Amino acid sequence: MKIVLLKLSGKALDEFTTNHHHIEMINTLKRYYNGVIIVHGAGKTISEWASAMNLTSSFVNGQRKTTKEIMEVVSAVQGGLVNSKITSFLQVNGIEAAGLNGIDRDLFIADYLDEKLGFVGIPKLNGNITWLKGLMQSGVVPVYSSVCRDVDGNLMNVNADYFAKELAISLSADTVLFMSDVEAVKIEGTSIHKMSEYDIKYGIKKGYITGGMIPKLESSVELNNKGVKKVWIGNNPTKLKFNSSLFNDTHGTWIVESKKVAI
Repeated sequence: MKIVLLKLSGKALDEFTTNHHHIEMINTLKRYYNGVIIVHGAGKTISEWASAMNLTSSFVNGQRKTTKEIMEVVSAVQGGLVNSKITSFLQVNGIEAAGLNGIDRDLFIADYLDEKLGFVGIPKLNGNITWLKGLMQSGVVPVYSSVCRDVDGNLMNVNADYFAKELAISLSADTVLFMSDVEAVKIEGTSIHKMSEYDIKYGIKKGYITGGMIPKLESSVELNNKGVKKVWIGNNPTKLKFNSSLFNDTHGTWIVESKKVAI
């Protein structure tokens, strides 16, 4: 089964339900893949809600420190409001969709990343994923929030890039598209259209790659190393030529295998 995972974040997420070009994009993906799955975050909206509730929300290397109170906001906004809006938008535009999160059918459990971060976890496959493939084979687009649980049932905040990575690996996905604000990954203002693991580690070490781009690129490297060879970061997948050699496309950034590619 040829599966593509589309990860939405930033401006792409904010505009997804108001831009009908995104429906065209999903329909295009459905023509070239027999399984399409969406994973989304909700970082900006979570921060806005937390601020409105006078809750402190801070980040460490792209990970949100998550108290029990912040976790309730994450679950309500990401797992509820945002997930429902995306699923509803797809349905009303003729694309059958199902809103899900990492807890559904006990598919994932999250291990704690760092006690200093609170209820922040790294997901691991826990259940049988066959049913999810069956859902896609029937033409349904699963829409995933990255909310998970720990072994005791506590709700866990999982970075959506890390969740997308784990889900794609579990599904043996063919392609992962990280759709974000950026036209491409930039190093000192220059767009880079191909990056390797070497480039990414070097860029993080030198401070060229910071903030939320760190988990996105770290996830991309692991995807490559776990057999998902087509990994892309950019802001407009509709420009990609899915019927040709994707790696020659100069829209966005392709993450390639670990030989050195000068940045």
